This record gives sequence, C-alpha cells and structure tokens, in this order.
Amino acid sequence: MGGSGSKAKSVWPFSGSGAAGGESASDGNDQSVARLKGSRNATPFVFTRRSSLYYDEDGDLAHEFYEETVVTKNGRKKSKLKRIQKNLIPQGVVKLDHPCIHVDFPIVLCEV
Repeated sequence: MGGSGSKAKSVWPFSGSGAAGGESASDGNDQSVARLKGSRNATPFVFTRRSSLYYDEDGDLAHEFYEETVVTKNGRKKSKLKRIQKNLIPQGVVKLDHPCIHVDFPIVLCEV
C-alpha cells in the first residue's frame, strides 16, 4: 500500500533522530519533532498551499471560466457553454488561515 512513496533510503524530515529510511536510532519512544542534519528545521505544519484558482483577462478569479456561444442548427438557435482554457493566470501560493498538519507526519495524534 502507499505506492506513491519512493523505495530509496533518504533522510526522513520528521524522524526523531534524523536517521535514514525512517528507522529511528533510539528506542522509538521519542515522538518529538527533531531537526534535520544541518541548520534546517522540520515542522509538521503547512502554512501555505498552491491555489487552484485562476485569473482571466478581465481580472476575475474562479476555478473555471465559460463562454456562451450561440449555435444555429436547422434554423433553431441554441446556446452552449464553451470552457475557456487559454489566457488564464494561476493565482499562485496562498497563505492558509489556520496551519494544517503535513500529510507525511508519522506520529499518531489521536488514538481511538
């Protein structure tokens, strides 16, 4: 299960001692968030995310944009919505109102 992970051994950012491959060098009782080797701190919280919204040419902000087109078939006018996918600018990185916990955080927070 969990086929999205890599099988290669690497430094796990949330491990207790900075051991490779998620194996803890201590007894495993230490569930504190430790620092990586070096000066970088690993935190279980996520403060920003990439937005799924786009700006169009008019400056409107939405997930999807549609254009109404009139199709004439057999003398009858019928209007259809055509999705616009060109000339859209992504909103970019958005700061979250409340920090979230990272999905790869390995500590059990609540046990039922």
